[in-house]
Amino acid sequence: MQLVFATNNQNKIKEVQSLIPSHIQLLSLEDIGCEEDIPETQDTIEGNAIQKATYIKTNYGYDCFADDTGLEVAALNGEPGVFSARYAGEQRDADDNMDLLLKRLKNETHRAAQFKTVIALQIQNKLDTFTGICQGAITEHKKGDKGFGYDPIFQAKGYDSTFAEISLEEKNRIGHRGKAVKQLISYLKTL
Repeated sequence: MQLVFATNNQNKIKEVQSLIPSHIQLLSLEDIGCEEDIPETQDTIEGNAIQKATYIKTNYGYDCFADDTGLEVAALNGEPGVFSARYAGEQRDADDNMDLLLKRLKNETHRAAQFKTVIALQIQNKLDTFTGICQGAITEHKKGDKGFGYDPIFQAKGYDSTFAEISLEEKNRIGHRGKAVKQLISYLKTL
């Protein structure tokens, strides 16, 4: 079975490829010749995932899935949420995003947050979504050099380490994307 993962983020591809069963061949946007920026104009994480998966199915004809992920911070009314990748601007710089978030939480003691991933699957002319959530908190400082995005400042509930300090295997086991991908895989096994 071939499935397109509608992303150019090599970190995401690496994470998901390590979870997908070997009988599923994962294709990237590069593999199918998609060089344009796929629109992400929805105001929800779910909406963006659906928009990306539908775009690939409609314009390229491949069965595919797309994800969108957001970091939702309780003290900031769910920010950065759907704007997580470009929280500090269109340059989409992870350090700028983390610095802005830490600045906005500087005097805040309530640092509860959650990562939320929604995967939209377009397969056999049907749309399904799968959601993974990882509860945790925002640390006061960046720690660790693994992972990507907000990983150096996110500590999962029950852990003393940030996502940037734990192995990819552990992150996949407890993390938001891993949870959503496991639901996706379970569904694909029913086809």
